[in-house]
Amino acid sequence: MEFLLGGLGAVSAGFFTNPLEVVKTRFQLQGELKARGHYVKTYKHVFHAFYTIGRVDGILALQKGLVPALWYQFCMNGVRLGTFQCFQDLGFTKGKDGHLVLWKNVCAGAASGTFGAFLGSPVYMVKTQLQARAHEKIAVGHQHTYSSMTQAFKQIYSQFGIVGLWRGVSGAVPRVMVGSGVQLSSFSMAREWLEGLEIFRCGSLLTNFTASVIGGFWVVLFMTPFDVVSTRLYNQAIDAKGKGIYYTGFFNCFIKIFKKEGIWGFYKGWGASLFRLGPHTVLSLMFWQEIRKGYMKLKSMKDEQNGSPHEAEPAARVAESPNLLQASPEKDEEPFIASAWDYVISIAVHYSFL
Repeated sequence: MEFLLGGLGAVSAGFFTNPLEVVKTRFQLQGELKARGHYVKTYKHVFHAFYTIGRVDGILALQKGLVPALWYQFCMNGVRLGTFQCFQDLGFTKGKDGHLVLWKNVCAGAASGTFGAFLGSPVYMVKTQLQARAHEKIAVGHQHTYSSMTQAFKQIYSQFGIVGLWRGVSGAVPRVMVGSGVQLSSFSMAREWLEGLEIFRCGSLLTNFTASVIGGFWVVLFMTPFDVVSTRLYNQAIDAKGKGIYYTGFFNCFIKIFKKEGIWGFYKGWGASLFRLGPHTVLSLMFWQEIRKGYMKLKSMKDEQNGSPHEAEPAARVAESPNLLQASPEKDEEPFIASAWDYVISIAVHYSFL
């Protein structure tokens, strides 16, 4: 159930942040293997990219690759967040004193991300290729021919078999390992730190919001280079044998980008990444929290109606157990409208920061 709840939270966030993912992908493919000043900047900044895509390809083009994007969010993040929650429930992320341990959280987050990245690699590859497709006036990177997820899977499988669906996974695994390790661990540590400072009232969603912002910043800083490499590996042209024309693998891609584009080549689209990862981190973690809390309440109510105290007791213990996003007991006693207002305020404040 933890896997399902985590997936639903990520899908809810993915619907709203997919346009930012499209823009981020275009920036990462712009000027591929070319030095600064030796290519035309089709997209100058995030807002210009939104305007350009909408003007040339139409407003709906900002939701390109939405179907595989949502499937990826469900598969990858469902496994990632669900596995991480299991690690927490089993006590793997805490020390003997009951406090969170940084290196244990990083390892748990990285392991969770690895499972999710491998499972979701095929849909992420198709998502990247669909989001890169554009009118020739604003096209960047290699342009693949298929126009839907179903068509892409059929064509790839018919030409290269099951192995072809996992092409580029060598870049996806380190990308998500780093991102998950940084995001989940920094969120957990920041949340515990903020609770210790007692800046916000007990159980306030502003605590989760602030911790999410901190986590999003560190994710952008550490994951963007791996994100660029992953995008390049997934979108590159391939030969008749299904081998990449530009890059042979993760390390080869890393070296070529550094030699041709320099260190800043790894941070192409960092602005779009910040705009995308910030809201997505906040939305996915908060949606997950609310969905999980609602599920626990429904489960407890169902057990009480069935008159099975032996079943209701474990559910109550799970609802009260410490986990990544669970609110404190005082939070459950607040009216729903308070929780809703906290949520609205947290999102508004986050966008004002950006």
